[in-house]
Amino acid sequence: MTTDRTKTAAIAAIVVVAAVAVLAGLLMSLDRRTGPTESTGHRDDSTNRNATGAVDLEERIAHYTSGFGEESGYRRPTGEDRRAVAQGVGLFLDGRRRQAEERLSDVDFEIRTITDSITGRQFAEITDRTEEGPAPRGWGRVYVDLATPAHWSVQVPHPVADRRTEFLGVNVLRGTSGGVLVIAGAHRRAGRGDEADVAHRTDSVFDAVCDELTERRLPGIQLHGYADESAPDYDVIASAGEGEVSRPEGRALADALRARDFDVCRAWVHDCPLEGRSNVQGHKAEREGVPFLHIEFSNTVRMSGSRAGRAAEAVRTVTAAWSPDPARRPAS
Repeated sequence: MTTDRTKTAAIAAIVVVAAVAVLAGLLMSLDRRTGPTESTGHRDDSTNRNATGAVDLEERIAHYTSGFGEESGYRRPTGEDRRAVAQGVGLFLDGRRRQAEERLSDVDFEIRTITDSITGRQFAEITDRTEEGPAPRGWGRVYVDLATPAHWSVQVPHPVADRRTEFLGVNVLRGTSGGVLVIAGAHRRAGRGDEADVAHRTDSVFDAVCDELTERRLPGIQLHGYADESAPDYDVIASAGEGEVSRPEGRALADALRARDFDVCRAWVHDCPLEGRSNVQGHKAEREGVPFLHIEFSNTVRMSGSRAGRAAEAVRTVTAAWSPDPARRPAS
């Protein structure tokens, strides 16, 4: 009788141990599926809310910008509007997605999770819910790499107006981990006067978001385009601002461009046209001591698929140095 009880107790103990092991395995599997938590800087257990299927990120942005034009309209945001979006982006970068969604909802913004069908990588899309309406506000979008914490930004202040700079931005974002893409939400001549020219005004959502990133000490590259006749001797005009902070990155980028057969005007060496001296995001970065590059690409470069690809590849040699994940850095 004692032997039977002993056997029964032993079997029960084995069953309990097995059950605990199965439960532990299930918990570990669930943890892997939910991805990084707040400690990584981006995701929590609500990361997959509002998720879309796999989409080509370039096509998605092409659709977004397809309605941009000089007559497409623009509503100047209030100070509270700007703060709400910038704070929402900051909360998201801190891994506080629920709080970010709450703050962004105050101004009808939302966060979606998308998977880029070309790279298989996931990005957060911070976007205006009202943009599909008859009178879009033109406040822009933000894309955040979900693989790692944010370490750098690529900024597109004049999509469509500076043709195909938005696609250069996508190419740069795709090519290096840890990136944030900030894209303006209207043609630079939309609205009244120059109020939608976000590279030269401090009262835009675009500027507020870029300020938030700069205050977090994320270095940035801003992409522009020019008509060939504006600087016929060059393919690219590279500016590192007024001070010394961005010179190393500027030299590295100019060298990478030159190695890919581009003629580059280096604004810290020569008197170049279109140097971006009045760029307000550059001024902010200079004051904060954060690297910032203002890069102008000729129309010929932007409109040629192969040359635009090589240009983005050169830019990625700089973002690669800022990337937190060496294994994901592209070869230079």
